[in-house]
Amino acid sequence: MIPGELQAPDIEWSALSPSLIVFAAAVLGVLVEAFVPRRHRYVTEVVMSALALAGAFAAVVVLASGGHATSEAQIAGMGSLAVDGPALFLQGVIVLVGLVSVFLFAERRLEPAAHGAAVDSFAAQPAAVPGGRAEQEAVRAGHTTTEIFPLLLFAVGGMLLFPAANDLLVLFIALEVLSLPLYLLCALARRRRLLSQEAAVKYFLLGAFASAFLLFGIALLYGYAGSVSYTVIGEVVRGEIGTLDPGLAGTMGNDALLLIGGAMLLVGLLFKVGAVPFHMWTPDVYQGAPTPVTGFMAAATKVAAFGAILRLLYVVLPGLRWDWEPVLWGVAIASMVAGAVIAVTQTDVKRLLAYSSIAHAGFILSGVVAVSEDGVSSVLFYLAAYSFVTLGAFAVVTLVRDAGGEATHLSKWAGLGRRSPLLAAVFALFLLAFAGIPLTSGFAGKFAVFRAAADAGAMGLVVVGVIASAVAAFFYVRVIVLMFFSEPKAEGPSVVIPSPLTMSVVALAAAVTVVLGVAPQYFLDLASQAGVFVR
Repeated sequence: MIPGELQAPDIEWSALSPSLIVFAAAVLGVLVEAFVPRRHRYVTEVVMSALALAGAFAAVVVLASGGHATSEAQIAGMGSLAVDGPALFLQGVIVLVGLVSVFLFAERRLEPAAHGAAVDSFAAQPAAVPGGRAEQEAVRAGHTTTEIFPLLLFAVGGMLLFPAANDLLVLFIALEVLSLPLYLLCALARRRRLLSQEAAVKYFLLGAFASAFLLFGIALLYGYAGSVSYTVIGEVVRGEIGTLDPGLAGTMGNDALLLIGGAMLLVGLLFKVGAVPFHMWTPDVYQGAPTPVTGFMAAATKVAAFGAILRLLYVVLPGLRWDWEPVLWGVAIASMVAGAVIAVTQTDVKRLLAYSSIAHAGFILSGVVAVSEDGVSSVLFYLAAYSFVTLGAFAVVTLVRDAGGEATHLSKWAGLGRRSPLLAAVFALFLLAFAGIPLTSGFAGKFAVFRAAADAGAMGLVVVGVIASAVAAFFYVRVIVLMFFSEPKAEGPSVVIPSPLTMSVVALAAAVTVVLGVAPQYFLDLASQAGVFVR
């Protein structure tokens, strides 16, 4: 190379195609908002988002079938992104969750028509003061906020990068790319706008603290290893580093930097999964955000964040296992116990599901603590199963409504099984899956993570997990009893007949829940094949 000449980076475009497709569609979505007339934006955005996510899933399948999940796994993008089994498996789940979420976002039959125009669950003009003149004029004009679709795509794009990041700076950028759209989406509820905006502010402020912890941890690990690359940091931790830069040799290898930096990274990532003691945002945000956003966030964010945790612990910090394993034991136990016990006291369906998600974070951490290929594959399977059950449950919540919008107080669900037996039966199926009842995907997932933990010698975690599951089963069954064995109230809510969009979400989630529960072996084998990280 001629001295002074810039060398173009060598990028494996095909290996990065799922993320590139989603980001390209997100940018096009922004251009649609700028240049396409308002009356055409809704259809354009929905079709383009769905096609982009379907194309991204096809790209994931092509990469996996081409061996990138096994023998052809590689570090791509100048060493910044990993294309391997866990990354492709989680990217496939995230893209499918995003695709199904597009249908929930696009639903326009649940809210009463505003001045003759069909509207969705999102504010007519989010920047307007709630109840102010500008908002009233936007409602009268029948405006809808189609910017939600580019925001969804940007969030999905960040989530695709998050579990594949092989570089701490890419990890941080992916975190911000997935988080900032979610902060905005949480504030866009058409009903109860003040509660929605309060949820968004809480999520933003606590998320900013978590991001600061993550960034500080990155700085300390850079000071320890002299690099932000997972590969180099892992080599320094194992003592396998070769020739050192003389300027860095005097500052590298400080174990205090390693321990504190690793702890701060874990704090930032555990916040995203809603594990105790970093869970305080979860119930308020789940309750205040628009329910389609809550479903998407609850399903996809957990998948992406646990993928990032697995890669960090298994690729970068396996040499510190005896330091972080006791910490994760404590976090897992606290999450399982607190999530299950506090959920018993909840009277709001969305808050109940929020505390349920905290308990499930603890269950999934049981598989993470196993530190084995079985542990990785069990976590992958659990995340896939959990994401669709969660989406289905929140899709059902959007359909139970009264004059004030969604009827989320549990007392209003009394007798729902008599008003709408089919919907109540589907919701009961999702609750039984959350509880881990046999022949549902929840049972197969819990059995997989608990078996991996037991094989790794973590029987204490398994015992606590089984007890927490029994406690959680109480409040799940309580809701089922309320729906089927209580008298419906005369002024109780009604079940809205949705469009085929929401109906397809509920049907798909129910089908996945049953299939993964009745015949899980194929998917367990798929997760097992994808359970090896490239290094």
